[in-house]
Amino acid sequence: MTSAEKNRIKDKLFGYFGLACTLFGIIMLLVFLSDIVMKGWEKVDFDFLTNYSSSRPKKAGIYPALAGTLWILGLTALIAIPIGIAAGIYFEEYAKKSKMANFLEINLANLAGVPSIIYGLLGLQIFVRSLNFGASILAGACTLALLILPIIIVSTREALKAVPDSIRQASYGMGANTWQTIWHQVLPASAGGIITGIILAISRAIGETAPLIVIGAATYITYIPEGPMDKFTVLPMQVYDWIGMPDPEFAKNAAGGIIILLLITFLLNGIAVYLRNRWQKKVKW
Repeated sequence: MTSAEKNRIKDKLFGYFGLACTLFGIIMLLVFLSDIVMKGWEKVDFDFLTNYSSSRPKKAGIYPALAGTLWILGLTALIAIPIGIAAGIYFEEYAKKSKMANFLEINLANLAGVPSIIYGLLGLQIFVRSLNFGASILAGACTLALLILPIIIVSTREALKAVPDSIRQASYGMGANTWQTIWHQVLPASAGGIITGIILAISRAIGETAPLIVIGAATYITYIPEGPMDKFTVLPMQVYDWIGMPDPEFAKNAAGGIIILLLITFLLNGIAVYLRNRWQKKVKW
């Protein structure tokens, strides 16, 4: 048997192994989702969405947690998106190649893989204690903004890199300066990839619990937050609280909360896929 034949056999074996792992993962995901849906679907109704927290499982709802989730996502996006896009543009279009630039690029990539609880500890020290935000929505949003900033910066840079350099050169040839080229040519051409990265980063922020627990977010509140300095809870923390309850009926409530959380996540990911496909059809090099 020649070395080429051995390599082909190895490639086939690795391919079969990868396919088997993928199928196993899909089966396990379907089992998990079906179990969640069977337990919690009966709980998902209008009352469940509009009721406040309660010690009685049949009357407990996710309204305060859902409102807190929307507050957190809105403020997180408001903080992280402009800073992330601006940083991505700077590193890709303006920063000169140097040892410092390479150092920052490597650390940005590494920050995307840092455990979320580390960001929680950072947020506790900076936003809760040093800036005296307390366990407020603003402190939680700033902490999650730090968490997703590396993802937005990296995705923005990758989207900008995908724009052919010929577009920039053509714009310069017409007399445009660097910012005019970026604003009128590069950003419109890369918007699909940037928006996709932003939505995926926000999707990650939705499911985070550890950083919010560290900064002192509540697990049980009976009111709706009315401002960024109010205390709050979010859906993942509400689910976490229900799972720890001794009454088995709360487990059904937790399953219902997971379904709502999954629907929000699937919706955001579906929007990201749609925008990416639409932009790929619209922009052709």
